[in-house]
Amino acid sequence: MKYNFRFMADNSPDLRKILSINIKRQREKLGITQEFLAEKAEISAAMMNDIEGCRTWISDKTLKNLSSALKIDTYRLFIPENTSGEAIPAEVAMELSLELHELLKTYTADVEKTLKRGFLFDTKNIV
Repeated sequence: MKYNFRFMADNSPDLRKILSINIKRQREKLGITQEFLAEKAEISAAMMNDIEGCRTWISDKTLKNLSSALKIDTYRLFIPENTSGEAIPAEVAMELSLELHELLKTYTADVEKTLKRGFLFDTKNIV
């Protein structure tokens, strides 16, 4: 079977979908509710619903909290399963890992730039 996964910034919804599916799958495997998981991950229940519904992307802190609450290594949340339900081959997992690392670097750099721009203001006139 040939795998052709390309997860770059221009098609991140595919990666978000895999993340959403895997979070839901792991949550159900543990037999916990969205509300319970949200509380453990220190996010709102609405945010948890949006994550599982593939309607929002999450921060690195939320990702870390979710993986901890789900008792799963973070990288495993980004590994898709093939149609037979078996894990994908190690070489494909390595490729996904490298692409995910690049995507997170780009995302982090973009967030840092945005934050720096947002905090560049004159503090002398603040009361």
